[in-house]
Amino acid sequence: MPTVETHPEKNVIRVQLRQNLVLNEITEDEWAELEPQLTIVDCQKGEFLLHQGVHEMEQYFILDGILKRVVTNQQAKEMILRFSDERNMETSYAASRLKTPTPYSIISVTKARVAKLPLQQWIAFIDNHPHVKQAFEHSVMHLMSDIMAHTITLHLLDAPGRVQRFVRKHPEIFDRIPKKELASYLNLSPETLSRLKHQGKI
Repeated sequence: MPTVETHPEKNVIRVQLRQNLVLNEITEDEWAELEPQLTIVDCQKGEFLLHQGVHEMEQYFILDGILKRVVTNQQAKEMILRFSDERNMETSYAASRLKTPTPYSIISVTKARVAKLPLQQWIAFIDNHPHVKQAFEHSVMHLMSDIMAHTITLHLLDAPGRVQRFVRKHPEIFDRIPKKELASYLNLSPETLSRLKHQGKI
């Protein structure tokens, strides 16, 4: 896999990395330390970046496309926990710190491009740079709070309310997520989601 420096689109990738919500305040010296550790991965739709239950973990910064975090039970029933897009990141930081297997998979919803590095290398980097660690851990807490709020929403809101909340909170990705995936996330059938859209309730 190419590094940033060896990638033919390195100039675009450097701009995208600097726009990432976790990385946008990194200094030039910190960039010089971090960039050589990153590899660039192009993912096809449905490709796994991380499998549930493994101990080998990585840190992902999303450059293009949409990823999803999915938990699967023993009967192979899936629940989508969150979607993430450009300028965001995906991680299994808590599992790594707790020394437990990853509790979920990370899968590309669309064609996607990410910059990644082994999670232990990322942890070593942020441990040496407290302001980056603070921004990163704040982002982790924010996304965990979002997942909890979404789980509560599934129980408290009716179907139109769940869809309307998603549109309000994530208007930038509503039309980019395949409707089957979005319906699954909102615990609806694709037919119900389509009907709500047709009736103008979205």
